[in-house]
Amino acid sequence: MNGLPLLPDAEWLETNGLGGFALSTVSGRNARRYHGLLVAATSPPTGRAVLLGKLEETLVVGEERYDLSVNRYAGRLHPRGDLHLRTFRIDPLPTWEYEAGGVKLKRTFFLVHGEETAVVCWELTSESAEPVRLEVRPLLVYRGHHDLRGPETPCDPAVVREEDSIRLHPCADLPDLRLAHDAGSVSETFFWYRGLEYDLDRDRGFEFTEDLFSPLSCTWDLSARGEAALVATLGDRTAGDVPALRAAEEKRRRRVEGAGSDRRLLRLLRSAADRFVVKRGEGWTIIAGYPWFTDWGRDAMIALPGLLLATRRFDVARSVLETFARYVDRGMVPNRFPDEGTEPEYNNVDGTLWFVEAVRAYHEAARDESFLRQVYPLLVEIVERHLRGTRFGIRADVDALLTSGEPGQQLTWMDAKVDGRVVTPRTGKPVEVQALWHNALRTVALYAANLGDAFTAARLLALADQARESFGALFWDERAGYLADVVAPDGSRDLTLRPNQLFALSLHRPLLTGARAASVLRVVEERLLTPYGVRTLDPAHPDYRGRFEGGPVERDAAYHQGTAWPWLLGPLVDAHLAVRGNTPDSRRAASAWLAPLVEHLFGPGLGQLPEVFDGDPPHRPGGCVAQAWSVGEVLRAVLKTGI
Repeated sequence: MNGLPLLPDAEWLETNGLGGFALSTVSGRNARRYHGLLVAATSPPTGRAVLLGKLEETLVVGEERYDLSVNRYAGRLHPRGDLHLRTFRIDPLPTWEYEAGGVKLKRTFFLVHGEETAVVCWELTSESAEPVRLEVRPLLVYRGHHDLRGPETPCDPAVVREEDSIRLHPCADLPDLRLAHDAGSVSETFFWYRGLEYDLDRDRGFEFTEDLFSPLSCTWDLSARGEAALVATLGDRTAGDVPALRAAEEKRRRRVEGAGSDRRLLRLLRSAADRFVVKRGEGWTIIAGYPWFTDWGRDAMIALPGLLLATRRFDVARSVLETFARYVDRGMVPNRFPDEGTEPEYNNVDGTLWFVEAVRAYHEAARDESFLRQVYPLLVEIVERHLRGTRFGIRADVDALLTSGEPGQQLTWMDAKVDGRVVTPRTGKPVEVQALWHNALRTVALYAANLGDAFTAARLLALADQARESFGALFWDERAGYLADVVAPDGSRDLTLRPNQLFALSLHRPLLTGARAASVLRVVEERLLTPYGVRTLDPAHPDYRGRFEGGPVERDAAYHQGTAWPWLLGPLVDAHLAVRGNTPDSRRAASAWLAPLVEHLFGPGLGQLPEVFDGDPPHRPGGCVAQAWSVGEVLRAVLKTGI
């Protein structure tokens, strides 16, 4: 990621494997409430709080002062530290190079993996005839990462000095912050920074003004030693630990990326994939997206093959599956774990079926027979509960297809709600749910046969055959040349063109093959494919929304009504290779679909892929700046096509 044009508003991301993260812009200007240098997971991987917002840095050369920071107040930028910024890179660690007053200063930042610890290092990289000092004032936030701090928010400015560190306790319900340093002097001068504006929050229709506070400033004489270090931690790290911490983190990242790999793209994708893998208790889980999502069952299961199997992290993959298996209730995998750390929510129809598919993919990749024996009773329980019926009206119908839905509940991945109204309710029999259900029946039947459970194997195979026959009769529309998106409880069909039918072609045991599959693939490619993903709705439909923009109501109304999703390129590539043949020409065609996302990864994405893009040109990115299934499915597709 070197040699890129400077993109001051692009967002960079650091993570610590606990759910905590650091996120800001290249210029250093915080542009959304989620930006901060230490956003700690106080109940890993949830309970995230922005503790250290940013640093106000001033380089003093002789008598001249040069501010390196950037903030937005009342619609204007002040100060303009970005004017002194010369280069930025993220590999191996986020690094900025400044030039001011005839001297050059390099700043490096990283989070320590497995700790709530942020490290900032500065290095004077040029000589100066004038004395050079660095003044740094930490700006604290101390609130939940979904919130904003205002004048009424309580704050204790007390500073407790310790040897080579300072302990702060600004807020009673959040942990102490320790600032370890090797500064020559510390000044306890308290300042409020009033009215900072977050323009990305403004654009998303939210409140966007916040007050931050700073209880102290640190000063280093760079003429004397040329280096400086500051550590913000919830633990006991010191500035003296920085060289060892940095070396260990760089070594860990080389290992994750695949030391010795000569494919720069794969190294970057492996690094991106690692950011979503975090601890939950003694096990592992997958964060759905940064900065606002926690771990979601559906997202984790879809992302797992790319994030963990394609990177051969089989032990972590097994742990993720075991984590979600522990929370299976009434035959259902959790939809999500709320950020407040409360009980999991189960409002989904497909996440559990994606769990079965993730188990299948893991077993195929790792050949872990002990895990198969361990999880098999749970798989049978899942199928049995779906056959008998479980939450939200989820049950097998007399035709062996899976039906679901209750008023006000969004159960598929198209789950947006506006003012309590489900935008895409999809009550009845959604097409991708049938594909997943059929796949699950055949997967569990195979495991039953392998483990000597002949009765279960025969029963589930018969149900799978019935489901396949019912599916063809119900969903195919000869005139349209594609599949219905949903069959309603009254038997009516919704022929709205959406990408969900891809899964009838792309899964391990497809429901559709031959000429019908070729027709579906052709229609989806012609009408839904964009350079950065697959649209969620045909542009010719009257409800199509080509821009993912505006406030929460406008964005949720567009979320699955035309917005393009990068993760859908994974099943599109699978379907393409399955239907048109896994030939060199087919792989080259699929690689061309992936090329714009690869370009985004190396450019404005700064090593990550976002949640969505606009359905209309120029296809602006939106949603989470880093999304697990975007990275996972693109990584998996890149390996499959050999791009």
